This record gives sequence, C-alpha cells and structure tokens, in this order.
Amino acid sequence: MTVIERFLKYVSFDTQSDENAGVTPSTPGQMVFAKYLQSELEALGLEEISLDENGYLFATLPANVDRDIPTIGFIAHMDTSPDMSGADVRPRIVADYQGQDIPLCEEEGIVLSPGQFPELLDHIGEDLIVTDGRTLLGADDKAGIAEIVGAMAYLKEHPEIKHGKIRIGFNPDEEIGLGAHKFDVEKFGCKWAYTMDGGEVGELEFENFNAASAKVQVKGLNVHPGYAKGKMVNSLLVANEFVSLLPDAETPATTEGYEGFFHLIGMEGEVEHTTVSYIIRDHDRVKFEARKALMKVCADKLNEKYGAGTVTVEVKDQYYNMRQQVEPLMHIIDIAFAAMQEAGVEPKVKAIRGGTDGAQLSFKGLPCPNLFAGGLNFHGRYEFVPIQSIEKAMKVVVKIAELTARRY
Repeated sequence: MTVIERFLKYVSFDTQSDENAGVTPSTPGQMVFAKYLQSELEALGLEEISLDENGYLFATLPANVDRDIPTIGFIAHMDTSPDMSGADVRPRIVADYQGQDIPLCEEEGIVLSPGQFPELLDHIGEDLIVTDGRTLLGADDKAGIAEIVGAMAYLKEHPEIKHGKIRIGFNPDEEIGLGAHKFDVEKFGCKWAYTMDGGEVGELEFENFNAASAKVQVKGLNVHPGYAKGKMVNSLLVANEFVSLLPDAETPATTEGYEGFFHLIGMEGEVEHTTVSYIIRDHDRVKFEARKALMKVCADKLNEKYGAGTVTVEVKDQYYNMRQQVEPLMHIIDIAFAAMQEAGVEPKVKAIRGGTDGAQLSFKGLPCPNLFAGGLNFHGRYEFVPIQSIEKAMKVVVKIAELTARRY
C-alpha cells in the first residue's frame, strides 16, 4: 500500500470521540480501528506490538545498526473530533488543483472556495483530498498515522538507510483532551518523540497554549412573573452578565499569535439554574493564571450583587505549555529542522494556538514537539489535505530517523 492508499483506508473507520463517555477509549470505533492497525503492523513485520484495553497501540521498528543510538518515537491519535460526524467518510481527489471553487455537495450547495479559504491557493498544482461536504475528512490525525506507518514500511524496504530503534504509538481520545492520560511513557521507552499532528507543510511546534476549562454554575430564584419584582433572580440573565464582565476583545475571533482568550463554548439553563462553559487559553503562564483568577473575580462581583452562592466557578487545568520541557533539549528541534530541509520542506517554527498530546507527554517525561501532518480546516466539512503534503511528511519521518542515527 502507498501512504495515500493507507490514508484513504484509515478514514473509512468511524473514530469520533465522545467527551461524555467516561471510558477509554471513549467510543468503540476507536478500538476497531486500533485492532485493524495492529494487524497491519504485524503484516509489516514490526516487533513488540502491544494493544492494551484502553486502545493504546505501540510497536517497534528495531535498529539496523550496532552502535548506541537513542530510541525515538512517533505518535499520532486515532480519534476524530466530536465537532462533526466521522461516519461514512467519502473522500475524493481533486487532481491538479488550479484555484477554482470545489463543489463538495451540490445538493446542499456546499462549496470549498478560496474566497473563504485562501490557503487553498497555496496548493495550486497539487492533488487535494476533500470530503463530500457531509462529514469531516479525518486528516486530523489519520494523515499522521498514515505517514508514520508509511515511513516504517519505507525504512523496512530500504535497509541502506541506517537508523536506531524506533517506537510508534497510536492513542485514542486526543480530541477530548485525554489522549495522553493513560499513555504509558515508561513502556513506550523513548528518549524523545514527535507527534505528527500539525497542519500546514513545514510546521514545527514546541510551544502551545496553557489550557484550562471553566464551568460556571448560576443559581436563580423563580417566582410567578406577575409578582416577581424584588424577588426573582433569573439565572439566564445573571449568566449573561457574567459573560459581559469578561473582556470582549479576548475571544478566539479577536486574537492571534501569542494572544490568549476566553472561549465561551456552551450555555444551557432556565430561570432557576444556568451552566456556562468556557475554555481558557494563554501561552504565557503568568497571564494564564491571571485569566483563571479573573473568572473568580467576576463570580465574586455577582455574588456581592445577588447574594452569596449565586455564582460558582470550577476551573480545571488541562495541559501546559511544553516549551519549558523541550527548550533544554533543543537538539530534538534541530534534528527535525534539518530533516525538513533535507526532505525539501521549508521549516516554519511557530507556536500552536491549541494543544497536542505532546504537551501532556512532555510533562510526563517524554519531550514531544509537534510536526506537520499536512491537513487543513480540521474538524469540519471543509477539511482537506494535499497528497503531496502527506508524502512530504512521510519523508520527514524517514529523515528524522536517518539524521538521529547520523548524529549519534
């Protein structure tokens, strides 16, 4: 199988994760996919293959040199986003793209257009894999899996490329923030690793957001609206007041680069009780802590106005900026940078406006920067990936293995 044939096979598996499941993996389809991958890795002749009850699949490509070379790893996640269905994905290839609008679903008038997505124009002359407009594609992160498996197959077929021991790991539930929670770093047994979970060609990332979730609970008091003056406390209105106390210029739609934000992701309620859900993000740890503190300050203001216990805020940290873990080991970035250059890819070192499993793994003792997988417009019907980007990412994996051996 070519790397593209692998990718097209992988997206046929429905692996959408579910943040409300309370089990790992959060959906049975992820284990179905994991078992398929296990059989594929066995057919390739990889060793030390293990699949645990939580859906974590590890395997080894043994070293083909005798000297002591650090064991490195490559990691990707099997789940797709809960934001849109990943069932019955029907990909198609737009060959030799020339900058035109791409109809995805004519029946529903769904069009992938460079007017809305100008990044399409960066891929003129390439072959794009797109959706049929009814589902996401799943390049996040099945492109990463295909690239890693494809690279292992290539190294098996080309023993003249010298490399040390390589571990690969495929995990569930990254999209719901749980991918690294049950990842056994000690069993994985690497000095460092790379997640293949980035976007555009050349992305090389070792900085990410500090991240937290916040759940705001608002208690109201409901009485007959005809006799409510001075008595009723409408929790929906208090919740809206809470939202208005946060800076309106610090949302995802108004920030970029290293700017952090408060992201309102849900509001549900009635007069007596409302729940408001946020995620909080900032690259700077001090500013991140200040954002969390501001949520509590807003609650205190409203409790002073409406009575103690009206508003409560529960904040939970999710992950932290991996930079502090990776920066002392910049040789692992240097190797990836050089590998991209040797593969004909221009490196683009940038901070992630998001997070990866690598962030949590870095704090578990496995330094783990993030590399491009090639897809764009993740988590929705307009997702696409150029064939050439997948092929370049696979070459980078091969080059990292080769360069690591060359440097040790």
